[in-house]
Amino acid sequence: MRAVFQELGRGLADAVFPPVCVDCGGLVESGGSLRHVCAKCALLITRVVAPHCVTCGHPFYGEVAGERLCPHCAELQPAYREGRTVVLLKGPARALIHELKYYHGLHTLADIAALAQESEYVMGFVRGAVLVPVPLHPRKERKRGYNQAALIAAALAQAAGGGTRVEPLLRRVTHTASQTRFDRKARQENLKNAFALARGAVLNPENRYVLVDDVFTTGSTLNTCARVLRRAGCLNLDVVTFGHG
Repeated sequence: MRAVFQELGRGLADAVFPPVCVDCGGLVESGGSLRHVCAKCALLITRVVAPHCVTCGHPFYGEVAGERLCPHCAELQPAYREGRTVVLLKGPARALIHELKYYHGLHTLADIAALAQESEYVMGFVRGAVLVPVPLHPRKERKRGYNQAALIAAALAQAAGGGTRVEPLLRRVTHTASQTRFDRKARQENLKNAFALARGAVLNPENRYVLVDDVFTTGSTLNTCARVLRRAGCLNLDVVTFGHG
């Protein structure tokens, strides 16, 4: 019954305030799985499926035989086991994340969760795990009002079910410059000693942990966080992001 009332409320809200596509600006018709991406733009979203790089999640195209060197993470030397991503971060998918990160677009979380939920490949990967969001520095989180990685982790946990839960086991101890314009080497230097275990954090070596972030670019941030968890005794560690790019 609750779901029925929620659907009725959504229909009424859409009738009074028709949702607008975050990518093209056109109206989004009701009936689709996405509320803030129109049907035309939704076709441009690249969902990631196998085969893909096991380190960063970027898909491989064409014939795949034996091991392949992934140009997106070839120099990473991951401190975690495996990485997966929901979509490639371009077009409408990038617009969803930018709306969330830079324009307080909390409404896009519904579409981010819907895209993740469409992928049993990702849902099965996180189900039953302890999800650890990559933290923001407190100053940056106060300015933004939230940590988008924590919100995405909560959405993944709710969608996956099966005992999946979120634990904020990490904290950011230095306020570093934005990584956006840095290359891989500069990103790694920028992140030295930037993360630590959260105060009072306790890790269970029998648990499976999955680091969660919004975007995989070079993997420097995720890998720095992974090293902190490894040093604390985390033996079973993977990563997942919403987008790659």
